[in-house]
Amino acid sequence: MTAPHAPTSSARVIGWDLGGVHVKAALVEDGLVRAAVQAPCPLWNGLPALDAAIAALPAWARSPARHAVTMTGELTDCFADRADGVAQLAGWAAARLPGSVAIYAGRAGFLPPGAAAGRAPDVASANWHATAALVGGVQPAALLADIGSTTADLIPIVAGRPAASGYSDAERLETGELVYTGVVRTPLLALAAAAPFRGRRTALMAECFATTADAYRLTRDLAAAEDQQDTADLKGKSDSETETRLARMIGRDRHEGTGADWAGLAGHFAEAQLRLLHDAAALILSRGTLPGDAPVVLCGAGRFVGARLAARLGRPARDLADLVAPRLAPPGGTAWISTCGPAVAVGLLAADHAGADARERPSGNTPQADSRRAAP
Repeated sequence: MTAPHAPTSSARVIGWDLGGVHVKAALVEDGLVRAAVQAPCPLWNGLPALDAAIAALPAWARSPARHAVTMTGELTDCFADRADGVAQLAGWAAARLPGSVAIYAGRAGFLPPGAAAGRAPDVASANWHATAALVGGVQPAALLADIGSTTADLIPIVAGRPAASGYSDAERLETGELVYTGVVRTPLLALAAAAPFRGRRTALMAECFATTADAYRLTRDLAAAEDQQDTADLKGKSDSETETRLARMIGRDRHEGTGADWAGLAGHFAEAQLRLLHDAAALILSRGTLPGDAPVVLCGAGRFVGARLAARLGRPARDLADLVAPRLAPPGGTAWISTCGPAVAVGLLAADHAGADARERPSGNTPQADSRRAAP
């Protein structure tokens, strides 16, 4: 295993992951991650939701910097299509973020905002590529498991580089490298058609009465800080309210079961989700490109599911924050690092590229890193 890249630039870099549900940001100074943060962002309401989300972030997120942006929000239904979403999000970043702005285009490197629309297939939902590229610089062989609130990315890393067979969302859905399931927003109906309850197998109601956040709230796996989205019925998140939603999935009222009954039902849905991820990971590993001891690198709000997946696969698990620990400062400020993996990754990649540009640039030249291509 190689050591992480040494700090290469004293410039302030802020890495951004503009999603359709959350905005994530990471502050990088002197090549080290100083802070990371996530805020809810209902982007389906339009670009003003981004303005509101940014306003709620710490002051450093609105400060002049070299901004590096990746995105998944381009698929949100407020946009006509992905190309429109890429163009609008890149334009928003250029207009709203103070300083230079570079858009991450995965296999095409960093682009100026004005070029993003023309490379929309490269830019769209390329945040997985940024995280995998960062991990590959430290762990040459691994399976990246980024399990978030809505989706899961399972990316093989071979010889220090992302080795996904697909690139677009559609391609990765076909290869198992994108599993559209997460630990907060996924309707429980998407995990199973039926569930066991008190000795009987009962079909589920074909309604979005409850989500995975309800299940993991009852199993005590989902941290309150990660539980940032509204519930399906727009009510509270107490045990009783959560059990009520879960009961409706099987056509019952809460008083028809005990706390243990509802916790058991929640555990069934957790297991059903793990099976989906295990099947996808088994397909990827069957390619034979990863050695048997290659670890599963965990990030995202669902790292606890990733740890169970690693155990089921018989592989060691490494948390992203632990993997890149030499690039984190201060030591105690890493609470959101693994949750905000793509923002951390694109920020560090941009800082490294800026440092490389500075070393290569003849004395007296003006930096133009935000308009240069640089493959991770």
